Amino acid sequence: MREIFQKFTRLSGGQLMILLALVLVLGFTGFQIFRTVQRASYWRQHRDEPIAGWMRAGFVANSYKVPITVVNQAIGLPADARDRRPLTEIAKTQNRSFEEIKADLERAINDFRTVREPLNPGGGP
Repeated sequence: MREIFQKFTRLSGGQLMILLALVLVLGFTGFQIFRTVQRASYWRQHRDEPIAGWMRAGFVANSYKVPITVVNQAIGLPADARDRRPLTEIAKTQNRSFEEIKADLERAINDFRTVREPLNPGGGP
C-alpha cells in the first residue's frame, strides 16, 4: 500500500488531473449503467400491470408497450398530449367514471395488439 501511495505522490499536477478526470468519468459511467439496468428491470417487472386509477397515461403506455397516442385517444385526449394527471382525475374532468375509462383503455390495447401481432407467430403453415 505504501508503494502505491509513493507512486501517486510522484505524479505531476497534469498527471493527477488526468487521473482524477479518469476516475470521474469511470464513476459517472458506472452510475449511468446502474440507472439503465435499474430502469430496464423495473419495466420488465411491471409489464401489463392491471390498470389502476393512480396511473398516468404514459405509465399505461409503457406497461402495455403501446404508443402513447393509442392510450390518449382511448381516454379522450389529443393524440400528442403529455398529460401527467392520474386516470381518476382525467375521468372526473370528463364527467366519466374510472371504470369507463379503464374499459376503453383495455379495449384500445386489445385492438392495438390484435392488429400488430402476426397472425402466425410460429412461422409454420
